[in-house]
Amino acid sequence: GPRELMVWNTPVPRVTFSHKVHTMDAGLECDSCHDDLFEMESGAVVEKGDFTMKSFSDGNYCGACHDGDTAFSTNSYDMCSACHSAPNTIVFTKPVKAVVFDHKMHVEDMGFNCTNCHSDIFKMQIGAAEENPDEFVMEALYQGKFCGACHDGEQAFASDTRCTTCHIGVMGFDRLFGHGEKKKGGH
Repeated sequence: GPRELMVWNTPVPRVTFSHKVHTMDAGLECDSCHDDLFEMESGAVVEKGDFTMKSFSDGNYCGACHDGDTAFSTNSYDMCSACHSAPNTIVFTKPVKAVVFDHKMHVEDMGFNCTNCHSDIFKMQIGAAEENPDEFVMEALYQGKFCGACHDGEQAFASDTRCTTCHIGVMGFDRLFGHGEKKKGGH
């Protein structure tokens, strides 16, 4: 199979698959998966609309082998990053524009894994916190919800201190995304 990673962005972004890991490293043949589990045609799995974790749990697609016996389970939260690569930085725009979260710092530098925050503190769904702008507010953090579950002043700096660590402001947001460049002449 192809040596480069396959990357799906539907139904969720940044899901990767390595043919090399499965063929060269694990010794599987192409017909181990094709055409019974996966059609050979590019994009066929996405077109069916059932390439989901629920489908995997039912033994379809990756779940045919990733069942906890043959290979690690697709339900194994400590293995999420084997297939899912989170963006290093998440920029929230609701309810306040320009709030950043650094996955890399929390995962690589602090040693957390996906289950430390997902799915008790944050749903494992892109935009879930932003979908509830009345709940995802600083007062909720002060009450130990969302980031405040750890940022309580004991486990990590309190969420009512070091504001600019997370709140980069509109100007910071514009710099991050290259918006608001100064026009010629300094205006």
